[in-house]
Amino acid sequence: MELPHTAGCLVCGRQNPHGLKLSLHVDESTGVVSVSFTPRPEHIGFEGIVHGGVLATVLDEAMVWAATWAGKRFCVAGEMTVRFRQSAAVGGALRVETRVDSNRSRLIQTSGTIIDSAGALVAEASGKYVPVPSERHRHVLTTLVNESSTADAATLLKEGSR
Repeated sequence: MELPHTAGCLVCGRQNPHGLKLSLHVDESTGVVSVSFTPRPEHIGFEGIVHGGVLATVLDEAMVWAATWAGKRFCVAGEMTVRFRQSAAVGGALRVETRVDSNRSRLIQTSGTIIDSAGALVAEASGKYVPVPSERHRHVLTTLVNESSTADAATLLKEGSR
């Protein structure tokens, strides 16, 4: 199921001219959030190698969505740790998968990986996410872009917060 987005998000926002414009998906049965992307030349750190900050940003986005989906309330990062296992090549397809490891009312712990097209582990991460207050959550819901491809997930988020 495709997850909704806000217009200006750096990772998933379609109207952000500097953004990645990625579409994240959640497996309803497991809560695993995934996204595939191919880094472009403007995402380099060193020539031909993807900047680690770009990789960490995509991991954070996927982990915050895993936490948000699990609690049906938007979350913010409290802590994130990334371990880079090997470099990722610009132009090479990458797959990110994240999941919730523990879910308590005020803290959701997540983990995730980035795998390249050959199946090699590029990076792995863990994160601690904090649900936002109800009022902030309701406000974020009003900023979601209304699209048919994300309508089901947006509805479930809205219903889950009641």
